[in-house]
Amino acid sequence: MKKQAMNRDWIATARTLSEALPYLQRYESATVVIKLGGHAMGSDEAMAEFARDVVLMNQVGVHPVIVHGGGPMINEMLGKLGVESQFINGKRVTDSATVEVVEMVLSGRVNKRIVQAINDQGGRAVGLSGKDANMIVCDPSAPELGFVGDPVEVTPDVLRRLHGDGYIPVVAPLGAGRDGETFNINGDTAAGAIAAALKADRLLLLTDVAGVKDAAGDVITQLTPEHVKKLTDEGVIAGGMIPKTETALLAISGGVRAVVILDGRAPNACLLELFTDHGAGSLIRREVA
Repeated sequence: MKKQAMNRDWIATARTLSEALPYLQRYESATVVIKLGGHAMGSDEAMAEFARDVVLMNQVGVHPVIVHGGGPMINEMLGKLGVESQFINGKRVTDSATVEVVEMVLSGRVNKRIVQAINDQGGRAVGLSGKDANMIVCDPSAPELGFVGDPVEVTPDVLRRLHGDGYIPVVAPLGAGRDGETFNINGDTAAGAIAAALKADRLLLLTDVAGVKDAAGDVITQLTPEHVKKLTDEGVIAGGMIPKTETALLAISGGVRAVVILDGRAPNACLLELFTDHGAGSLIRREVA
């Protein structure tokens, strides 16, 4: 019985690989930007699983770009250093002392942890931030927030070159001001801006929820920008989902083919979305098939 069960498992695995072929062909040479945050960054096991999926994507011809957050790690380090934070409407005021810590944590601790995880799985990851090669130039989001920036110019040439040489870029959401200042950028915002500049095929926003939900609490698998705006006006899309859907709409208007908001806690979430008919989470694009 045990041998029969094992045989069934191998047959199921082979069938899954065979059924994935059209999707492997579909995404060959496609650029996929992934915003990594939440649970996938919280444990070594989750990080290793995510890294393995990214390496597999790269191995079959996908060009992944990883953009990460790091809010909890920033909070932890600020607490250790005794740097007090102020918030305005839920947004952190980033003064000169805070932005130094933000850069240290994002470009140092968080970025290199992701790079190492990918390298440990046999990939070749390179860590950088939006400041490198002036990839992301920012203007201040609001004067009262200090060094919090909005991307106004994105030049992704360095990412294309890394892809051309077989590397996987891992980008910390920092940008340069017009006078050389360092700006902290919301991770989703940075990922959306990079995806638009690359005209990416997909932007995957990994979160700690299953996707965009309707009034009954069920996940909506496909939406158009018009549908998103309607649900937002009705208050169905609310809270922390609003900035994610706003990022999705901006990315689509900037040339990204589709955006998916999906649960990063689900095993192999990125692979399920790209390489299966079922998909994962909520897909937003101009026209629903």
